[in-house]
Amino acid sequence: MEQRRNLHLMVSLFLYQLGSLMVLPSITDILMGALCPGQHECGLVIYLAGFQQAIAGMGNLIVTPLVGCLADAFDIKPLLTIPMSIGIFPSAILACSQSKQFVIAYYLAKTLTSIICDGSIICLSLVYVADNTSEGGRATAFGLLSGTSSCAFVCATLASRFLSRASAFQLSTLLGAIALLYMRFLLPEVPVVPVPTASIIAETGATASPEMVGERKTRRFRRFMGTKKETLLRSRSHDHASHLPFRSFTQLHDLISMWTSSSSFSQASGIAFLVSLGDSGLHSTLLYYLRAQYQFGKDQFAELMLINGIAGAVSQLFIMPILAAYVGEERLLSVGLFANCVHAFLYALAWTNWVPYVAAFFGLMIVMVHPCIRSIVSKQVGPDEQGKAQGCISGICSLANTVSPLVVTPLTALFLSAEAPFHFPGFSIMCTGLVMMAAFVQSCTMRAVPPISALSSLVVRA
Repeated sequence: MEQRRNLHLMVSLFLYQLGSLMVLPSITDILMGALCPGQHECGLVIYLAGFQQAIAGMGNLIVTPLVGCLADAFDIKPLLTIPMSIGIFPSAILACSQSKQFVIAYYLAKTLTSIICDGSIICLSLVYVADNTSEGGRATAFGLLSGTSSCAFVCATLASRFLSRASAFQLSTLLGAIALLYMRFLLPEVPVVPVPTASIIAETGATASPEMVGERKTRRFRRFMGTKKETLLRSRSHDHASHLPFRSFTQLHDLISMWTSSSSFSQASGIAFLVSLGDSGLHSTLLYYLRAQYQFGKDQFAELMLINGIAGAVSQLFIMPILAAYVGEERLLSVGLFANCVHAFLYALAWTNWVPYVAAFFGLMIVMVHPCIRSIVSKQVGPDEQGKAQGCISGICSLANTVSPLVVTPLTALFLSAEAPFHFPGFSIMCTGLVMMAAFVQSCTMRAVPPISALSSLVVRA
């Protein structure tokens, strides 16, 4: 049953990301054509791209942890409806026209919608999967969820090769609407079953199942909507904490306790920050670097994305589920981070135009990094704290996404210009590789820690 529910979520996510990623190879050319026509290098576009990413990161830093806390209290479907609805508008703008005025409107709309959509959709999807999957299968489930994104990336890149710019944005808008409708009407709710009381759980050592988590959320959602206002008012005096989900927003010590109570959680948080810091800097400037160095355009960008996406999909759908069972998330994390370092160094030191294609193949191992981090974090918190934990990690990643463009974007613009202090066009990308190397070193010190459910059962037996 849980596989069926997760499958419907993956279909919704696939359709949504297929539409949003389909237009990605064209964005660079559209912005360059509208703001710097006839040029291969444009500092204005690079700065605007970095500014957009920084603003989106700052917004996600605030929004995503709040969404994660809401996901612990309410059903996922109502929460997921909001970002999936808003995310359609930017593509719809360029589907109408790609003139300079519409490009500026797209830029503003994309900046605002990214604040709400970028981190929230992934965070809510992770919480839904965690709530519907046992601890032993979460690494595989998170890998499959990430593999779904890679498959969407591959299909979107293939489609972009054969579609015109205008038709790509039109189809993107249509797919976003279909994904929203599919999610609203076909994504199953978590079934409602009786929840054992605390005394029964203490006596039997039982842990909360996905259905129990769904029942708790259903009850809280109904109380929030006012269907049980009298019951809520009567019980508020003696059960204040359990009926106020917004308490998580106002008490920072709940999040701090996660870092202090689990070394694995704190280490995973530090690694997530460093990885996002490096990845964000790399991806925000790579296309402009390749365009300036080798005059890459839409077709070359699509080819690189296609190689990266196919490698990632194969890895997450077939390789990672096998390796996670035998090697463990901690070791897979180190392997993925090492591949990420080599990936960045190859781009930075590329001596001819075929080297970026070789670097793209390292996506086979790179894509394992984030599912491993999410799985490690998921096992260190209880079933009612999955949203809080995933939102916390997403907020940390958003902080890195805010900081990185502010540093990497000026470096890239400087070293691609004639005023560079020395000739090294890939210097900024080399810096992102060094950040990923720091994350790799930290991952080597991480040791496997029993999940919280195992520790809880030991305490109950004692």
